[in-house]
Amino acid sequence: MPPDDRDVAYLWDMPDAARTVRELAMGVSLHDYLKDRKLQLAVERAVEIVGEAARRVSDGFRTAHPGIPWRRIVGQRTILAHDYGAIRQERMWRTATVDVPALIALLEPLVPDPPPGETPWRKEDER
Repeated sequence: MPPDDRDVAYLWDMPDAARTVRELAMGVSLHDYLKDRKLQLAVERAVEIVGEAARRVSDGFRTAHPGIPWRRIVGQRTILAHDYGAIRQERMWRTATVDVPALIALLEPLVPDPPPGETPWRKEDER
């Protein structure tokens, strides 16, 4: 099922924020991540953006793409936004280094190309 017009922007936001998470965690050890509060907050915020965009994707599109862990993504966003005292940084590290790269691979085939002349998110080959 192709995305409808209202889904497109959210589907652009998801891999864009996910790539940010991946870039933030790249080359950083778990030990260093746990010592860097600014990095933790940046990762948390970008993961929250992924979850907020996923939350807004239509039910029809989500149902048509059950391989995307929509409920887990939105659930993580809810924890980050409302229950931030329960954030486990070791879990956030796993999200950043394992779950997010896997999510990017799942999302990229679903995200439509931007209109000519627009770049709402960076493609891998444009870095």
